[in-house]
Amino acid sequence: MRYEFKRYLQENAEITEEQLKQLEGEIQKRVIEENKILLHSGEVCEHFYYVEEGLLRFYSIDEKGKENILEFAPEKWIVVDRASFYFNEPSEFYIDALEETTVAVLDKEFIDIASEISPQFRKYNERILQNHIRHLQNRINRLIGKSAEERYLHFIERYQDIPNRVPQRMIASYLGITPESLSRIRRELSHN
Repeated sequence: MRYEFKRYLQENAEITEEQLKQLEGEIQKRVIEENKILLHSGEVCEHFYYVEEGLLRFYSIDEKGKENILEFAPEKWIVVDRASFYFNEPSEFYIDALEETTVAVLDKEFIDIASEISPQFRKYNERILQNHIRHLQNRINRLIGKSAEERYLHFIERYQDIPNRVPQRMIASYLGITPESLSRIRRELSHN
């Protein structure tokens, strides 16, 4: 289901119609083809991507060629390599489209202008940054302190429709386990 970025801003960051008009030229819309890479490792991340419809993923590839998925970004999610974006350093990550995806593409200019014209946006942007940090801390804690089954159950709770949209190997990558281990966990849970 499509969820327009302008609506997102109005409902979450309390952006007014007048402020939206001022920001309109700073919001680019793009339709990204399935499998298209938006960010390559080694590039500087210059954009935030807000997903209106579709699915992106944020991942790295290790020296052995193994994908390590850090995040899925379904509708109403924003994905960006914050370290690269804010510190202008080469990214270690990739962002690609797992489905045909409609995104709002936002750059630093958008963030600066929105923050200048809207104190509510500035507060909201700070809140989503803090929320992102909270989720990363919780994710790290789960990876080092929870069982694979507990991580899978949390995944299902967090990303309710993702299991129907991606291959099992990607879910296993996100969980830090093998596809075989994920199959075993799913089998065991279905028998409970």
